[in-house]
Amino acid sequence: MPELQRLRADHADAVLAFERQNRAWFARSISDRGDDFFERYAEKHAARLAEQERGEGAYFVLVDEDGSVLGRFNLVLDEPGRAELGYRMAERATGRGLATRSVREVCGLAGSTYGAREVVAATSRRNLASQRVLQKAGFVVTGPADPGDIGGQEGSWWRLEVSAG
Repeated sequence: MPELQRLRADHADAVLAFERQNRAWFARSISDRGDDFFERYAEKHAARLAEQERGEGAYFVLVDEDGSVLGRFNLVLDEPGRAELGYRMAERATGRGLATRSVREVCGLAGSTYGAREVVAATSRRNLASQRVLQKAGFVVTGPADPGDIGGQEGSWWRLEVSAG
């Protein structure tokens, strides 16, 4: 059974492989990260770990039994009581409920571990799979998202109330 793990330094190679293997898949529904992301991934991974250490974010990976990454789940903790959720799933992991289960688990941690009272997420109009995951996880639409918030695309903000620890 895949396991949600807090991002660590030793996840770097598996996360990079996940991003490379799914780049075209992701680009079908969200903006591409660009070549710079892949060329400088080691720096970006280290920066995420430093943010996590400072309490500015909490980053998780869904790890399969073989050690490969099936998904990434990010909580940006830029305001007290609020966390912004971002996530992406490998194409081979879709349709099994793993994204919904992991989003629920991460949102629970947002409250119990990081003191959030609400979790927000933005998704583009064309990303129907992400909208279904958010809806199944209990999120409700709160209004339009600025295209700058989601890679230049039209979309919506979603919100979930959670219990703070």
